[in-house]
Amino acid sequence: MKLCFRWYGEQDPVALQHIRQVPGVQGVVGALFDIPVGQVWPQEPIASMRRRIEDAGLKLMGIESVPVHEDIKLGRPTREVYLDNFCRTIQNLGSQGISVVCYNFMPIFDWLRTDLATPLPDGSTCLSYDHADVIKIDPLSLGKINLPAWVGDFSQARLKELFAAYALVDEARIWDNLAYFLEQVVPVAEQSGVKLGIHPDDPPWPIFGLPRIIGNEKSLQRVIDLVDSPANGLSLCSGSLGADPANDIPSMVRRFGLQGRIHFAHLRNVRVTGERRFYETAHPSSEGGLDMYEIIKAYHQVGFNGIMRPDHGRAIWGEKGIVGYGLYDRSLGAAYLMGLWEAVSRG
Repeated sequence: MKLCFRWYGEQDPVALQHIRQVPGVQGVVGALFDIPVGQVWPQEPIASMRRRIEDAGLKLMGIESVPVHEDIKLGRPTREVYLDNFCRTIQNLGSQGISVVCYNFMPIFDWLRTDLATPLPDGSTCLSYDHADVIKIDPLSLGKINLPAWVGDFSQARLKELFAAYALVDEARIWDNLAYFLEQVVPVAEQSGVKLGIHPDDPPWPIFGLPRIIGNEKSLQRVIDLVDSPANGLSLCSGSLGADPANDIPSMVRRFGLQGRIHFAHLRNVRVTGERRFYETAHPSSEGGLDMYEIIKAYHQVGFNGIMRPDHGRAIWGEKGIVGYGLYDRSLGAAYLMGLWEAVSRG
């Protein structure tokens, strides 16, 4: 197991030098955030990012994430251009020694929360989600709301156009478009020495009437079965999947880990407080609803040797930074995960 941090590049308030000081953390996963969605990532900016990270005594262990253009998800004729660009990006990443690439297939949105600073009894704040709040929102007004993790055009016209297009796309069509994407991209990834890891939908259910298809064990297996290649795998996120109490995370780790298809492990704890309602907690099992010891034990039992990172952290000790990605609580999470890994390793 190789422990890493997510790093947001030069605009990240968390310095590489500080990440280097977190015990057990060997590297980071990063991305090129200034390249428009759907365009090719050139080799030189990738190489420059890698050199910057290596100069700080760390390794660039993977990419999180390469965005998938909406035309690919919608299955439009223009997807061919963006598929070719995605493949060229994968080739360029592989040429720079990048072996793991995370991506998702969520329509319009990446991960979504309804409150970015929910207060906890200890004085910290966390990310939370309440579906009852989501259904009150007019999606065509979202261009005026600061929603986290949005990648794309915020204009009212663009939103209206995308929602109109997705009104004609059901889950079956999204699955067809994902299959076509993987059929084109996976062979290129395999030839480039790159392993693809799809991230589950977060949260793992439809929002604003948009079809979201990756949210449970059955759907994850279906992704793997679409293209039978070691390069076609998962970024298994305990927090995303754990928002649905029906999901058994240790069971998923054993199933997909034994198939060799977990390429990236996100570890996060959550506490479900109602129907499609949850908040994110500190990493220890006692803080949330997930048994983190059992999850780590499952990873150890399947011989997981991929990259793992502590996921979203609380805002603690007065730290200001990128929501969910401060230094302090993620460092506590990293230390906790390393302690669990050492414990299960000693048996």
